[in-house]
Amino acid sequence: MPEARVVWQEGLRFEAHTQSGHKVIIDSSVGENSGPGPMELVLVALAGCTAMDVMYVMRKQRQPVTGLEVVIKAERAAEHPRVYTGYKLTYIVRGEGVDRKAVERAVNLSEGKYCSVGAMLGHAAPIEHEIRLEA
Repeated sequence: MPEARVVWQEGLRFEAHTQSGHKVIIDSSVGENSGPGPMELVLVALAGCTAMDVMYVMRKQRQPVTGLEVVIKAERAAEHPRVYTGYKLTYIVRGEGVDRKAVERAVNLSEGKYCSVGAMLGHAAPIEHEIRLEA
């Protein structure tokens, strides 16, 4: 069963420990702001999950990708709990000769089949995307 833990350091700063042995400092902008906050990590998790999927599929399709960046923006409720109410992912794919249809296929596979984070968050709020190709 997956597991993680957070250990209080001081103020609102915690050290997060993952099952795979990694550590991340989590803090609050109300605190010392010495690390990302939990809601920021949700965005990182979604962008990272789909980016890994897209890169994996693009390699399988033998696309000449030289760079991939996923920018995520989210709308947030004004009242507590201040949940995300929508996400917008922008996939910026670099590489001479990258086929747009291959990128669209990779993004659709990630969003519709592979990205566990997206599947979970998509039940609570809509996830939109756009694709930008750059040579």
